[in-house]
Amino acid sequence: MKEGIHPEYKPVTVTCACGAKIETRSTRTQDFSVEICSECHPFYTGKQKLVDSAGRIERFRKKYGDKAVRGGK
Repeated sequence: MKEGIHPEYKPVTVTCACGAKIETRSTRTQDFSVEICSECHPFYTGKQKLVDSAGRIERFRKKYGDKAVRGGK
């Protein structure tokens, strides 16, 4: 790597809205906050919900059944 062209990585604390604090390194010089992290995101916690306001999921399942899940076999 060339000398003097890469930014410095300094230790920072990332604070989530849920209260989790993550120590990492960044080119930012100050601590910062985020709205969502891996500790509170529904995808990572397993609490993901399907929002079906128009009945689309039910219509899809009625029309295609398990065929779509198993790859059409």
